[in-house]
Amino acid sequence: MTETDAPRQADLFAAMKRAGRILFAATALLVAACQSIVPKGPGPAQTGPTQTGPEVTEGLPTDTLRHRVALLVPMSGPNAGVGQSIANATTLALLDTKADKVRITTYDTGVGAAAAANKALADGNKLILGPLLAEDARIVGPIAARANVPVISFSNDTSVAGNGVYIMGYNPNQSIERVVEFARGKGLSKFAALVPKGTYGERSGTALLRAVEGAGATVVSMQTFDRSAASITAAVRKLQASSSYDALLIADSGRVAMQVAPIVRKNGGATARLLGTELWNTDSGLASSRVLRGAWFASVSDGLYSQLATKYRARYGNAPFRLSALGYDSVLLTVRIARDWKPGTTFPAARLRDAGGFAGIDGAFRFGRDGIAERALEVSEIGAGAFTVVAPAPRSFAE
Repeated sequence: MTETDAPRQADLFAAMKRAGRILFAATALLVAACQSIVPKGPGPAQTGPTQTGPEVTEGLPTDTLRHRVALLVPMSGPNAGVGQSIANATTLALLDTKADKVRITTYDTGVGAAAAANKALADGNKLILGPLLAEDARIVGPIAARANVPVISFSNDTSVAGNGVYIMGYNPNQSIERVVEFARGKGLSKFAALVPKGTYGERSGTALLRAVEGAGATVVSMQTFDRSAASITAAVRKLQASSSYDALLIADSGRVAMQVAPIVRKNGGATARLLGTELWNTDSGLASSRVLRGAWFASVSDGLYSQLATKYRARYGNAPFRLSALGYDSVLLTVRIARDWKPGTTFPAARLRDAGGFAGIDGAFRFGRDGIAERALEVSEIGAGAFTVVAPAPRSFAE
């Protein structure tokens, strides 16, 4: 356990677009049972968890003037690098907001989510930020609920939301709905999809069916694959045999999309508009792929994130993981609510469901009654060496 206090000095947090992608994630790690994806980016190798924050002390000092907030992330084990990056980002958020009324204590879920949650509650924390993994959120949620402490998890597995657990992770369903809506507005009406076998693919396929139906268009074919070259080729040829299509969703990472696209172009999809999910946002290599030029995908904006990444490198000497923005934004949310939250009292969870939402590094977001974060997403087009925003994200939910 480490203790992080924000000092009084700070540099103010600035404003918004797309350079930060070059730092992150060529590989991915399956998270929990739902196959959510945690980008492993070219963040430097971590030799072990390190202390976060400008001041570090052991144990919790007696303090009745600040809000006690627990950060539950993996500080040891295979996901320690991601956890450390999130922890560092929460420190930056405290510095940037000059939040001297909020105390964040980090608890390591790498040695056990239940133990981390119980220790956090025993220490008097009234809000839990994290955990990262859906499997940990399933453990932490009921423990925290018994103490009437809300959990704001960084997972994107919507099945763990509810009963006091709020999900901040990037939701593929929303990115698919956004890009389908945009494509339909451009006159495309016959959609097809290639989805990987597994939970992520199943959920992406369901999201496509619902989004296309809602847009008044048609799904003419959907095929699954197991990421092997033979399986990809077979799936593409089944698309070709089943029907023509003018838009094709490749519901997988950018790396896989670069494997799939050339096969599509040679087997019936020469003129189809290729569509991607939020996973494409972390792969700058897509911009060097000639065969993917003109493809569209929806994701959170990277404008402010690129500034966070610059500030992070200056302070910590290495690149952050993309998910660090979730840690930063969870602190912004906490600080905003803390203005009207008396230290030592129960966290006002109803404030999390503010219809107007919150603004953060990743843009506007708000929690629905189901506890799932709804995000304002932009649509980007892959060009020669760069991504271009073709449909900006709404700045608020009033737009």
